This record gives sequence, structure tokens and C-alpha cells, in this order.
Amino acid sequence: MTDNAATDERVYRACLIIIGDEILSGRTRDRNLAYIAEWLNDEGIELKEARVIPDDRDVIVRTVNECRAAFEYVFTTGGIGPTHDDITAESIASAFGVALEYNAEAHAALAARVGEDNMTEGRRRMTRVPAGGEIIRNPVSAAPGFRLDNVYVLAGIPDVVEAMLGSLKGKLAGGRKMLSRSMHAYAGESVIAHIVDAVQAAHANVSIGSYPFYYRDRYGANLVLRARDRDLLAAVYEELRRKLVSEGIEVGDGDAPEPDPIAPDHATLGAKTS
Repeated sequence: MTDNAATDERVYRACLIIIGDEILSGRTRDRNLAYIAEWLNDEGIELKEARVIPDDRDVIVRTVNECRAAFEYVFTTGGIGPTHDDITAESIASAFGVALEYNAEAHAALAARVGEDNMTEGRRRMTRVPAGGEIIRNPVSAAPGFRLDNVYVLAGIPDVVEAMLGSLKGKLAGGRKMLSRSMHAYAGESVIAHIVDAVQAAHANVSIGSYPFYYRDRYGANLVLRARDRDLLAAVYEELRRKLVSEGIEVGDGDAPEPDPIAPDHATLGAKTS
């Protein structure tokens, strides 16, 4: 079975821009990328690229303009809080060449949560939205994100990111969801590479990723197949499994058990173990 025919099915692509000096310094570990990637896939949108950039106005402006021209969707995280170093909103306004304004809808949402008398300057700062932008609801703390054209600006706090994405669910145009299936083979990648390469070459509309593991003194590889067509995915999965087994490779469905915390010298990673 081959699958080299091109498809005219539209693929909706997204780029994630993670903004924050604290990420680049290692002080804060990003916990948003994986969640956003899975959320986008459920919406029929494929995350094709992620960038991590500093809290630097010129860098943010340049990166946002590059990405919004190249992708159907751009998502940013971080930099929309109440302090002086939260400069994402003003940088997005600069990228689009529009004014940064206090947004009445954002103000009302936040004031309803904390009370008008408690709308400090810091809280008012979080109600600023570039002219023409639409707010993204935040049911956790009420301080909203916003959308301007194809750019979606989210907070950096994971719980808030998830809540904001929840308010967007079902509202973005997308294509068919990318499906995946995995198997694990107890053999070094160098042992099975020729099999995996041949199957991949025969099926352009299925992607196959190989990820080595070590478990209980045995090396192997998790093989993850991804495609939008469920029947094609099943057929190629069985083809790959059959070819591995035919060469004496032990294969199991799904990912291998969690790897041991300490593996021996990786120099033997390519050695056949079955």
C-alpha cells in the first residue's frame, strides 16, 4: 500500500511564542507548550513551531510580525500582568501599528471580580488592549487576554492559560484532527532504522517518529505514527508492525513502560537486544 498522492485538504497551522526572561533564565519552567499543542490538535490545528523570546519590545514586535504572516494562528503566553516588565500588550499594539487602550469590557470583567474600589493602577494595566482587539475571557482571575486578527495573547500562568483556551473552544476554524498510534520495539534504533525508513518513504501522508527508551536492561524505540486519515493510519501501523516482527523484533502496542531513571552507557544504544 502506498500513499504518495497530494491532498488538497487544508492544514491549519499555529505558532506559539513563549515570552519571558524567567523562562530563558531557567528560573521558571514552561508548562504551557504541551497543553497548548494538545488543545490545538483537538481543534484541528497543528502546532508547527514554538519560540521562546525575552521581554524585549523589539524582539516581541519582530517575532509576532514574522509569525502572524507565516501561520494561520499565533498564540503568545506571558507578559500581560500588572508590573512594569509585563510589556506584551504594548508590544503587540506596536506590531500592528495601533494604539494601546483601556478596554471597557476588560475593565468591567475585572471590576466585577474585585470591586471597582479595588481597581488599582496595576489592575487597570491588565485591562489594556490594542485598538480593535477582542478580549479572551479568563474565568480564573477575570483579567483577560485578547485577540487581534490571528494573534491570541494569553497569560503565562498555566491554570489561566487553560481557562482562556477553554473560552475559545470551538471558536477557531480548523481541519481534521491529527490522530496517532504508537508501538514499542525492543531493538536499538540502528537495528530497525531500515524498516522504519522504508515504511515512511512509502507513505507521505503518515509521519513516523522514533524515540529511544531504556527499560530493565533492554533498549528499544517507541514508534509513533500520526495521520489525519484513520483507515490509513491503521493500515500503515499494521504494515510497520508486521515488517518488524518478520525480522524477529519483539513489538508491543502502545508506548513502552516508563524508562528506568538511570541507563547504562549510551554507546550501546544501537546494539540489537532481541
